[in-house]
Amino acid sequence: HLQLVQSGGGSVQPGESLRLSCVVTGTINTVYGGLCMIWFRQNTGTRHEGVAALHTSGGATYYADSVRGRFTVFQDNDKNTLNLQMDSLKPEDTGMYYCAAEAIGADYCLGGYYTPRADFGYWGQGAQVTVSS
Repeated sequence: HLQLVQSGGGSVQPGESLRLSCVVTGTINTVYGGLCMIWFRQNTGTRHEGVAALHTSGGATYYADSVRGRFTVFQDNDKNTLNLQMDSLKPEDTGMYYCAAEAIGADYCLGGYYTPRADFGYWGQGAQVTVSS
């Protein structure tokens, strides 16, 4: 099993930056050669949106159109921490951000279409990001 513990988040003004981190501990059988590690964003009454994903087998990444060029997903050198660097934040980036992980193949992980709660069994506790002036 995996345990995911998040840190970061907060309130900032438009144009500012924040970093979210997700420490992953434990082990699971990575039948697809690696883990899919992903950041979801959710606003009240809306579904989870996958904003950035990384597959640990090769390190390839995916970004939603809404954040591409502003957000960066990466692992620390120890590979135990998944980070989401969020720059040039906009009010529409406001929401609860969750990290999640699962032993899923890279094609699905990086495809941009997810059934979050069904497909990802391991979740962080969530962190609120608020962007307003």
